[in-house]
Amino acid sequence: MTTNYSAEQLWQMDKDHFIHPYTDFTTFAEEGSQVISQADGMHITDTTGKSYLDAIAGLWCVNIGHGRKEMAETISEQVLNMQYYNPFGHSTNEPGSVLAAKLAELAPGDLNKVFYTCGGSTAVDTAIRLVHYYNNIRGKNNKKQIISRNNAYHGSTYVASNITGIHGCKSNLDRIADSWINHISAADMFHRPKGAENLSEAEYTQFLADEFENRIVQLGENNVAAFIAEPIMGAGGVLVAPAGYHQAMHAICQKYDILYIADEVVTSFGRLGDFFASKSVFGMQPDIIITAKGISSGYIPLGAAIISDRIWDVVSDPKTGGGALTMGYTYSGHPVACAAALKNIEIMERENILDHVKEVGPYLQEQIKTLSDLAIFGESRGSHLMLGLELVANSSTNEPFPSEVGIASRVFEHCRNAGLIVRPVGNTIVLSPPLIISKAQVDQIVSTIREAINLTMLDLANEGLLAS
Repeated sequence: MTTNYSAEQLWQMDKDHFIHPYTDFTTFAEEGSQVISQADGMHITDTTGKSYLDAIAGLWCVNIGHGRKEMAETISEQVLNMQYYNPFGHSTNEPGSVLAAKLAELAPGDLNKVFYTCGGSTAVDTAIRLVHYYNNIRGKNNKKQIISRNNAYHGSTYVASNITGIHGCKSNLDRIADSWINHISAADMFHRPKGAENLSEAEYTQFLADEFENRIVQLGENNVAAFIAEPIMGAGGVLVAPAGYHQAMHAICQKYDILYIADEVVTSFGRLGDFFASKSVFGMQPDIIITAKGISSGYIPLGAAIISDRIWDVVSDPKTGGGALTMGYTYSGHPVACAAALKNIEIMERENILDHVKEVGPYLQEQIKTLSDLAIFGESRGSHLMLGLELVANSSTNEPFPSEVGIASRVFEHCRNAGLIVRPVGNTIVLSPPLIISKAQVDQIVSTIREAINLTMLDLANEGLLAS
């Protein structure tokens, strides 16, 4: 789409009127936004005409790449055929029904029932509400406590933001559910909690499992409803749990009649080489899977909570639930979004994108480790096309940079100047490129990051913040 507005006019209108997620008010009034005007394949272009390799897939989501013509044609065809009709009660649409069946086919085990939302945050809220409803119907009205983890990210709606364990996401915002939302340690191999510093990987898994079980006992097993976890923590810094962690946590959930919610907003739809990662990658069968982002590759907003038959059999019993499920969204199962998701899945299957991820993903993880000779390289971690590169002030002690240095943001700026978009999160550079990335593009990303880190170290030395 083209407009008659100049780049300067667009920049000004955005600055004057568009409230952005996670705006940094210390710089926004002066700097405004970078306005992206075009996107194709692995690249985006701003209003100045400069092209960038998109190494974060928009925001974890553009899995099949930007600007797919057949996605546009599918969306257009669905709009012309029937763009919307309400999904309430006993009314449905064709794409929503077909996609639900496809999701049930792709999801592990007995996850056969799909509740559509408009994104990941609303899917998390939906899941929590269904969990509470499920326990009410079972006569376990006190079973409402939710256990999450520090540094977890689960969304920005009111409940999802409270479940989120990144405290910087909640500065000066109310915390409405402290009485029933709890946080335990992140499964972080690099920054371990006190007492776990020198444990073996197996011992560390047991340490975290023991902490979880102790929290259940402290809260009372009859009060704890669900545990929610990302298979690999995303916005918290791409944190990979020790081996066996998810299986151990799931076993504890089963022991205490607690539901396991796998937040696969990031990890589903191919980022780890499978449509869903919980069972195939981590050997654990959740009770609920949350999905969004890659389900439509970001072409149209869509999310879903996929629940087990065991939960459905309880909440759908008209004899105990009052006969109606009194919750839903105007755009649940939106036909255009569901049609886009079906085409997205078709493309992924036809082009064997999952197999491609299993080939190029390990290559990315290997190549990023070639940066370990750099003085501020701390750790690279992740799996397949989900990677975090943590930068440290002292690589011998892993001493972190003070937050005011803004180390990752500095590297981000140098990368952007060189035509590469990465994501700065704290002291970590996050990479989550479209799944269609080539090995040559991996090499380009790694070489650009190397140069950006070298320039950043030179800046720090000139400012007296790093020994030259």
